[in-house]
Amino acid sequence: MIIDESIFKAYDIRAIYPGQINEELAYLIGQGYVDYVKPKGEVLVGHDVRIHSEELKNAFVDGLLDAGINVVDVGLISTDMYYFGVGFYDLAGGLQSTASHNPPEWHGVKMVREKVIPLTGESGISQIKNFAISGKKILASNRGLLRQINILDEYCKFVLGWIEPGKIKPMKVVYNPNFGYAGKVFEKIVDMGNLPLTLIPLNSEPDGTFPKGRPDPFTPENRIEFLKLVKDSEADLGITWDADADRVFFSGKEGVFVETYYANCLIIKSLLKKHPGEKIIYDPRYTWAYIETIESNGGKAIPIRVGHSYIKQAMRDNNAIFASESSGHTYFRDYWFADCGMIPALQMLEYLSEENIGLTEAAKPLMEKYIISGEINQKVTAPDKTIELISTKYADAIQSRIDGISVEYPNFRFNVRPSNTETLLRLCLEAKSQEIMEQKRDEVLTLIRS
Repeated sequence: MIIDESIFKAYDIRAIYPGQINEELAYLIGQGYVDYVKPKGEVLVGHDVRIHSEELKNAFVDGLLDAGINVVDVGLISTDMYYFGVGFYDLAGGLQSTASHNPPEWHGVKMVREKVIPLTGESGISQIKNFAISGKKILASNRGLLRQINILDEYCKFVLGWIEPGKIKPMKVVYNPNFGYAGKVFEKIVDMGNLPLTLIPLNSEPDGTFPKGRPDPFTPENRIEFLKLVKDSEADLGITWDADADRVFFSGKEGVFVETYYANCLIIKSLLKKHPGEKIIYDPRYTWAYIETIESNGGKAIPIRVGHSYIKQAMRDNNAIFASESSGHTYFRDYWFADCGMIPALQMLEYLSEENIGLTEAAKPLMEKYIISGEINQKVTAPDKTIELISTKYADAIQSRIDGISVEYPNFRFNVRPSNTETLLRLCLEAKSQEIMEQKRDEVLTLIRS
């Protein structure tokens, strides 16, 4: 078969079904996984809600079994359930058939090895690509064994263990899983924990056709329906996930969207109250609110470049308790250094209950103090040259090259970093007033476009 090498990304494999990825390639990916990882035990497999995810998962399974690997099939899961399954059951690795928040025609696979250590472009994905292209096959004399288990109950018990359910106060909550599996999981958690929540569902039935478009609440136009329902229903809180549920976002009363940057500061504050002196990892897109929150609550703030593999490794290296990405990912040391979309939802419910405060009110001081631009993408012909131009223009500023270039002045700062997959630059800017934010955002964008 002809293999499109571009589908092998920095953190996973994503492709259009069936033209770029199909059962034949999925089988080879399963085989290539064995060739690279050489798992010393059972490997977990699972699939998301996409139309062809289960068929692709079954092809991964055949590739593993033919190579003599024993497989644990956990069926329909979210991405954070996938990480849980590999870590909680101490398995030798895992493959999940998913394409995260991409449109319905997209499919793919996320892969980890033992201890939920991710495979990346440099360590695993490129090698699997080369194996698939080579046409090799691994056929063991004894085919592996397959067993099936349901991990939903154990997962729900585990995440409930992160809070004290009795502290949760009665609330009216809108929840929107964007047709992914998170809605059913959240309902189970609320029922199992006997949480006093009045639930208002939106797009809560799993549907891999994603009938309302790209299932990604990080995109502002995809929040409109959600925020309107929060406002119209007079809910106390809104919670929404992307389709595979490894990212979570929140709305306060009156349909006020609270960016992850601010929401995660509340979670950090709560964590450091329970675990003083711990290290917290954050990315360079926005920093001021993180640094203020971490340091004022007795923690140590550590910056690291964007990307889950870099963040997870930095967490391991520093034994950090938590990491936050402004794109909606939240990582926990005691969740095998992996990201989870459900634990922050429960932590937020507990925090608001303990403080007897609404989300908008809790986040308002930071939202008014540090005004952000949102991530702005701009196509360029020469990203590296543009970054050097920025460096020269703002030579009198404090600069950092942790990821792209970060530029800092007393009243504004910004980060410009290149995309991993396209010739574009991503700008994130924050300032200490709306006027300065808009002025400096336009100034930097003009420089980039020039």
